[in-house]
Amino acid sequence: MLSYEIINQEDTAIIREVYDNDNSQEMFEQELDNALEAGYKYIIIEPTQLADETVRWITVGNFLSQTAIISSALSAGTAYFWTSKPFVYGPLCMASFVCTGLYMISWQFDPCCKYQVHKDPRLKSLQKEDNTPSLPVVIERGSDTKRKIVHTSVTVVSTAYCIWKLYEYCK
Repeated sequence: MLSYEIINQEDTAIIREVYDNDNSQEMFEQELDNALEAGYKYIIIEPTQLADETVRWITVGNFLSQTAIISSALSAGTAYFWTSKPFVYGPLCMASFVCTGLYMISWQFDPCCKYQVHKDPRLKSLQKEDNTPSLPVVIERGSDTKRKIVHTSVTVVSTAYCIWKLYEYCK
């Protein structure tokens, strides 16, 4: 068992690594889905495989969002300074559009997108009583509204600007 004194128990769901039967992995996934839907502030995930999958899913969503923002800014900047180089800003604009589209289709409605991996250094002090090396993954619920608004609006504005610059170039 782990000691979780630093996290408020009322706002926390714990997915325990207890293998009762052959379907334990499915049970862990169902427990995580239930905790995500319930909207707990913190979710502590002990099963290593489920924790790794969850961290990867959150990381890919963050990557898509950040890539959309960065490629949008680069495409708009390139279109502004190099109007005659649509082969440079066009692919950047398309990358932004594709990343935003993937995020909106695959992550926007997923309850896991409202969570980030918790980076509190105090959590490193969590130790299992049997002294095994693996630590649980803690994810924390936060608002993703700003991120969605930023990467969507930046992509829309950048795409519109690049299309306008392309139109001017071809005219």
